[in-house]
Amino acid sequence: MSPGTAALISSRVRNVDRFPTRDHFAADNGTAPIEASSGERRRHRLNPKGNRTLNRAIHIIAICQLRYPGPGKDDDRKRAEGKIGKEALRALERQISKVIYRHLITDADRYR
Repeated sequence: MSPGTAALISSRVRNVDRFPTRDHFAADNGTAPIEASSGERRRHRLNPKGNRTLNRAIHIIAICQLRYPGPGKDDDRKRAEGKIGKEALRALERQISKVIYRHLITDADRYR
């Protein structure tokens, strides 16, 4: 992650203590999926609410991870499970959201 992206995330989150769990953080940044199932097929769609600037930063991180070997290649595993491209990308964005939340909590604890 570039220093500019880290600064953007930090400035948009402000105080991580306002999110009791990583799920609350994901709902705020728009990476928490919303169920959009029909019949036998269970699907999830993008959450249009939340901080769109923060969501865009997470999306850019996900796209960059897909281009290089490493954690982003979980997208291939999700596609093998039968997910379409957008669903696999959303799953990767959610994982990135979890990592960002964990780092924000760690940094907040360090400076308390």
